[in-house]
Amino acid sequence: MTSDKLGGTHTTIIGGRTGKKAVEIVARHHKVKRIIPSVISVKGFAGGRTIAKVLRSDARGNLRLLISSGTSAQELRIITTVGDFLAGETLRRELNEMLSEVMDT
Repeated sequence: MTSDKLGGTHTTIIGGRTGKKAVEIVARHHKVKRIIPSVISVKGFAGGRTIAKVLRSDARGNLRLLISSGTSAQELRIITTVGDFLAGETLRRELNEMLSEVMDT
């Protein structure tokens, strides 16, 4: 299901199974058109588990998914069909709720 929505110059997702699971959850939403992985960076500290959360909307309603795992972090752009900031913020809350329900199990 995510392969048709995942694209960009590379398709590497950090966080192993948990990171891929987060992307799959986000990709299932009918208002998510495309997910584009971005640069993987090194952060200054190591965390114990993989964390995924959707960050604030831009003016067009597009979002960013932040995945943090160990000493690495990755942002993925989420292209949506919503079209404006307020609808993007509503979608952000929905996606974070979906992630929290599944990722905490």
